[in-house]
Amino acid sequence: MEIIAEIGQNHNGDMQLARRLIAEAKSAGAGVAKFQVYDARALFPKEGNEWFDYNCKTELSRSDVETLARDCEHEGIEFMASVFDVERVAWLEGVGMRRYKIASRSVKDRALIETVANTGKPMLVSLGMWEGADFPKITSPGGVEYLYCVSKYPTEMSDLHFGKVDFTRYAGFSDHTIGINAPMIALSRGARIIEKHFTLDKTMYGPDHSGSMTPSELAALSQFQGSLAKAL
Repeated sequence: MEIIAEIGQNHNGDMQLARRLIAEAKSAGAGVAKFQVYDARALFPKEGNEWFDYNCKTELSRSDVETLARDCEHEGIEFMASVFDVERVAWLEGVGMRRYKIASRSVKDRALIETVANTGKPMLVSLGMWEGADFPKITSPGGVEYLYCVSKYPTEMSDLHFGKVDFTRYAGFSDHTIGINAPMIALSRGARIIEKHFTLDKTMYGPDHSGSMTPSELAALSQFQGSLAKAL
């Protein structure tokens, strides 16, 4: 079992905050600190997007990626990122990233997926926007694991339908609910991987803070995970 602390955009474009989030994620028990690597102007629409300026502010440069990867190594936590274009795969290869995350919105981006597969690294793929009855046909020499996900922000507990989710097929759960009850339920039902947004303060400006877990919630989730692992 492992917990991925999805820092994502919650650094708000402040590298000092990003570095603190890495340290806090490690201290609270996460095994992975995950970011998002993208070209904001290519990925996000400007018209009708209240978060466009924020998206641009939180775009990480290649130098930022290198700094964050070094900080993760220093803290003893795995560095991971969702990558959204082919160019930035090379950035992540440059820092020796061990595993790749394919976000729900990228699950049909064949060029991106093929480029990631060609690295030979393992892939985690969220299926929040996948509509097929079967999993997508994605292959990689490093292996592919799928995460159950509901692409609503925030997700209501009533939208999860865990009773229909087979965690012998899904490796884990990418969570967008408020609080940590949902990931606890997922772990109890057999999920091996929990990915959830992580923040120091849920009242910070930004689209993901309110639905993120705090260090104290991450510590509680980590303790629950440890107790469950001992019981199995």
